[in-house]
Amino acid sequence: MDLRTAFSCALLLAVTLLPPSANASSKLYIVYLGEKKHDDPTVVTASHHDVLTSVLGSKDEALKSIVYSYKHGFSGFAAMLTESQAEIIAKFPEVLSVKPNTYHKAHTTQSWDFLGMDYYKPPQQSGLLQKAKYGEDVIIGVIDSGIWPESQSFDDIGYGPVPARWKGTCQTGQAFNATSCNRKIIGARWYSKGLPAELLKGEYMSPRDLGGHGTHVASTIAGNQVRNASYNNLGSGVARGGAPRARLAIYKVLWGGGARGAVADTLAAVDQAIHDGVDVLSLSLGAAGFEYYGTLHAVQRGISVVFAGGNDGPVPQTVFNALPWVTTVAASTIDRSFPTLMTLGNKEKLVGQSLYSVNSSDFQELVVISALSDTTTNVTGKIVLFYAPSDNDVKFMMPRLTFSEVLNHTAASRAKGLIFAQYTENLLDSLAVCDRILACVLVDFEIARRIVSYSTSTRNPMIKVSPAITIVGERVLSPRVAAFSSRGPSATFPAILKPDVAAPGVSILAAKGNSYVFMSGTSMACPHVSAVTALLKSVHPSWSPAMIKSAIVTTASVIDHFGAPIEADGIPRKLADPFDFGGGHMNPDRAMDPGLVYDIDGREYKKFLNCTIRQFDDCGTYMGELYQLNLPSIAVPDLKESITVRRTVTNVGPVEATYQAVVEAPTGVDVSVEPSVITFTRDTSRSVVFTVRFTAKRRVQGGYTFGSLTWSDGNTHSVRIPIATRIVIQDMMAVSDVS
Repeated sequence: MDLRTAFSCALLLAVTLLPPSANASSKLYIVYLGEKKHDDPTVVTASHHDVLTSVLGSKDEALKSIVYSYKHGFSGFAAMLTESQAEIIAKFPEVLSVKPNTYHKAHTTQSWDFLGMDYYKPPQQSGLLQKAKYGEDVIIGVIDSGIWPESQSFDDIGYGPVPARWKGTCQTGQAFNATSCNRKIIGARWYSKGLPAELLKGEYMSPRDLGGHGTHVASTIAGNQVRNASYNNLGSGVARGGAPRARLAIYKVLWGGGARGAVADTLAAVDQAIHDGVDVLSLSLGAAGFEYYGTLHAVQRGISVVFAGGNDGPVPQTVFNALPWVTTVAASTIDRSFPTLMTLGNKEKLVGQSLYSVNSSDFQELVVISALSDTTTNVTGKIVLFYAPSDNDVKFMMPRLTFSEVLNHTAASRAKGLIFAQYTENLLDSLAVCDRILACVLVDFEIARRIVSYSTSTRNPMIKVSPAITIVGERVLSPRVAAFSSRGPSATFPAILKPDVAAPGVSILAAKGNSYVFMSGTSMACPHVSAVTALLKSVHPSWSPAMIKSAIVTTASVIDHFGAPIEADGIPRKLADPFDFGGGHMNPDRAMDPGLVYDIDGREYKKFLNCTIRQFDDCGTYMGELYQLNLPSIAVPDLKESITVRRTVTNVGPVEATYQAVVEAPTGVDVSVEPSVITFTRDTSRSVVFTVRFTAKRRVQGGYTFGSLTWSDGNTHSVRIPIATRIVIQDMMAVSDVS
């Protein structure tokens, strides 16, 4: 081991222990003395203590301060020091460097680290994950395609007895017996009666997961720590779920590899889960035009319900699961990418993205295809660049569909590789089908144009594709709303702003069978919010589902890690708005202490449910004013002259608090809040009603414009809700005006 590697190892090791004697102004420093100077380890250790003793004044203080003594591969130590003590030690002639301790990220669980939920936070920096005891004994129901119980993510070593309140069972079946459940997977059931028999051929008639979707979701929510996980050495590190100590209850309703399921089966699963005693329900499924109204009964029992928002973006009005009592999740990117170096025959080097992992030192012949209809070019043994910016078929097809068609042709023609030019859709997980078959690389149109320019400048164009590497951190622009993530407004309920929030859903590495793979979709974003919901429920057991949802939405971030507004991928990329990501990108630690929440008694949704099932005398008026529901958002799809919206906030922060309303008005709309200042004291109610009046400033039929209302205490709490308004004036215009 060289010194640089050894010192990096020391940095990693030093984060795991903090001595109880450290005072508040101390922090962990790494003192590096260089190569090992003594063969006798005890001599080196003594010298470390001597250095500390000379600064701290006594050997006892030195012994209390030291955390690690590095004495095998190199000489150095880690100790709790004040800044001034560290500066003194740095001046010692034998000391080469003194650096504050840093934290190395576990790349595989990068989505959780990206959300600020580090597993090993020191006590003085403990966040939601630690305060929730890692989700200890919270029961999360996963309604999906089943589970692969042998995965290391679901080992139950170290778990106590199943919570006594659990009423579920382990339903056996094909390749799934009673021992497939344990103290981690505490229950499993399967539902297939809603599907015809021909659609179940080849499936496990049991809770066992054939396609891997449900296993991926469950391990993202609550998987244990699994070391040395990766996909072909990409994204390598420790895999874990967001609530790794939570218990899992599995309800299999998706069949044929997770591709299909019946509403009847899903509702049966929801019904059973309510009886079984789950705390949270996670559903990475849905169907356009259908809403799972039965989930209201779960919410009325205090069970939080989280849904995926759909993968039909970036087209507007494609979001589904838009019920007001559930949390609907959009998908975003994380700060991890997999750059792949491509070297042209003229030695120019370009970068794309891939999951390619096979070492190859050979150049291959390059051929360019510029249309889907171009199937006559011989590509056998060559690397194909598909670049078709002027192909009308490609213009009107989503890149995901085009890629599949081009890949099928390329693979069937026995090409060596495919370089696919795309716009800003997230296709990386689709490249898994290329594994061990051919090198597949994604590039944008600018990189593709440079490759084309080279290919036309020489008679024998050549290219070499190198294996991908993993890059994590600030060099990756993130988060961004994924192009595939379904967008609002809801076509069914436009006065209910959906989606509610965005969470990581692009290239998420989690369990599938006995391995770990990348998957993308709002199906991957949903379990992130499900896990955080479970943690919040653990920290705040008295909070209602509406309060938990409000805490997540109102503390979400609308800026990326560079401090710029979050963008939404699409054609073209744009600044994200509430129909892309609701309240913003989830911030778990902030959600633990939101200050104020927008609460709704589950019984208040009954009128909504009744009016969606059948029409009563006043349903027309009620459904036309759904914006009056006390949601952590406001959507007004039919603003004419003016309307007034009511909201109630409940104080869950300090008893004594004053909040000021800060309004960002949608373009073309005046917004006033009354009262604009709210104050809480020990003698006042914990809840305050306020009104928001929207007045159209212009008489122009328009699309939606966006804004926000934030209650700020000027200190730690900033409670923000998104606003969407659309001015409608057709009933104020004469027929001659529109002819």
